[in-house]
Amino acid sequence: MKKTLRDSASARWLVLMLLALAMFCSYIFMDILSPIKDLMQSTRGWDSTAFGTMQGSETFLNVFVFFLIFAGIILDKMGVRFTALLSGAVMLIGAVINWYAVTEMFMGSSLETWFNNNLNYIPGFDELGISPFYKGMPASAKLSAVGFMIFGCGVEMAGITVSRGIVKWFKGREMALAMGSEMALARLGVATCMIFSPVIANMSGKVDVSRSVAFGVLLLLIALIMFIVYFFMDKKLDEQTGEAEEKDEPFQIKDLGQILTSSGFWLVALLCVLYYSAIFPFQKYAVNMLQCNLTFKEISPDSFWASDAVATLQYVIMLVVAGASFASNFMKKKSAEYIWTTVAILFLIAYCYMGYERQSASAVFAVFPLLAVAITPKLGKYVDYKGKAASMLVMGSILLILCHLTFAFILPMFKGSAVGGFIVAYITILVLGASFSLVPASLWPSVPKLVDSRIIGSAYALIFWIQNIGLWLFPMLIGKVLDSTNPAIVEGLANGTISPEEAAVSYNYTAPLVMLASLGIAALLIGLILKVVDKKKHLGLDEPNVKEE
Repeated sequence: MKKTLRDSASARWLVLMLLALAMFCSYIFMDILSPIKDLMQSTRGWDSTAFGTMQGSETFLNVFVFFLIFAGIILDKMGVRFTALLSGAVMLIGAVINWYAVTEMFMGSSLETWFNNNLNYIPGFDELGISPFYKGMPASAKLSAVGFMIFGCGVEMAGITVSRGIVKWFKGREMALAMGSEMALARLGVATCMIFSPVIANMSGKVDVSRSVAFGVLLLLIALIMFIVYFFMDKKLDEQTGEAEEKDEPFQIKDLGQILTSSGFWLVALLCVLYYSAIFPFQKYAVNMLQCNLTFKEISPDSFWASDAVATLQYVIMLVVAGASFASNFMKKKSAEYIWTTVAILFLIAYCYMGYERQSASAVFAVFPLLAVAITPKLGKYVDYKGKAASMLVMGSILLILCHLTFAFILPMFKGSAVGGFIVAYITILVLGASFSLVPASLWPSVPKLVDSRIIGSAYALIFWIQNIGLWLFPMLIGKVLDSTNPAIVEGLANGTISPEEAAVSYNYTAPLVMLASLGIAALLIGLILKVVDKKKHLGLDEPNVKEE
């Protein structure tokens, strides 16, 4: 039998690395402005409402123009290779627009004047309260939102394309490991962004937020190159096998009836939108929340801890933590597993110590994906062989609630205690990361148990669309709630009694955090109802995915 590229382990894993690195780069750009929200306010005049509206724009076209559905159709009709290149190009175009919007070239230009005078009222969208722009929104935020919308179309298209590509190359082989590895590497993009975005913006002693965005644009150019290399490898595979590209059945409107009549599907979809709306929008504000709640001490500019090199060193240590903890999942000998786990813990302690010495809120939040990277493979294996997916959904929701309430009420109690505040923040963020592993590891494998395998693609497309509604709405809501519950800051900025720099780190985040905790409570109730429905209708959600012979 003729051997193909797919039969070569090195070729398969090279393909995975290409696809995973492309998603890693896209995750970095997705949150590139999140750790510098304070700088966007002080240098570009973006208040919390403008910042939240711009951040929510990422999913606007996916939700209201149904681009997410069109992306699925493009993938079905044109295949993985074409869609991968298209998604990479669309992401890059959106990112370049986003970058230009925050440059000094845009400030004072005729284009800035146009954006100031236009897009202040959009018929229909304004009446429905869903416009991605509003009167008084800074021109740079408006153009940035346009770029982010385009980027959002590309990144969602890339997400479904990468999943399809992994299935094609790993079907019947190490597919679960491949998907877990891709997810782990992509999530490290969040930590990378949190560590380097502020460093790059403050480089050379002159604050320039466009430098951070330019860094993201460069990474998306690399992502496009990765997709181009993948294109040729995938084309070579098809030439070897003589097969046409694998294509699932396209999304069809008639499939909706069968999906929408499933009570289990609706419960999972609602739990998905509630849970993810309390995680991804929070990421966009988390660094600023820490800036407003932690007590930071002044670091001498001449100190080692104030240098740019320390950020690189801390990042290397973070990679060791991620690599060692991830590797521990695949050790056959218990002694080797314990050694790798011990290495990960020791380096994690070193990372946290460095974050404290740097007095950096972004470095603190960068630990968020580390515990998720460590335990996601374990949880996936547990669901495969032991089950209990519905129970894990409930546990993930409980942890989510506890974390947001800790941020809202416990963390502010440590204001004034530098060490105590950092310890509470680190522990809470790590636990939130664990929650973020519990839910995806149990949520996504549950969907095939709820709908017919013939329409599984349509079911996932619909869940992603519902999820995107929350990812559009809640960044905007958090920003509006922040401004409405901090009237003294809004008024002080308006009359000049408080500087933008001071305002940016003075917000009271209690109300937005309670709102996010409420989403967790709703997700918990849905999870408990799902357990009841599962038991009554024998959906098999708590049963293992791998049946023993």
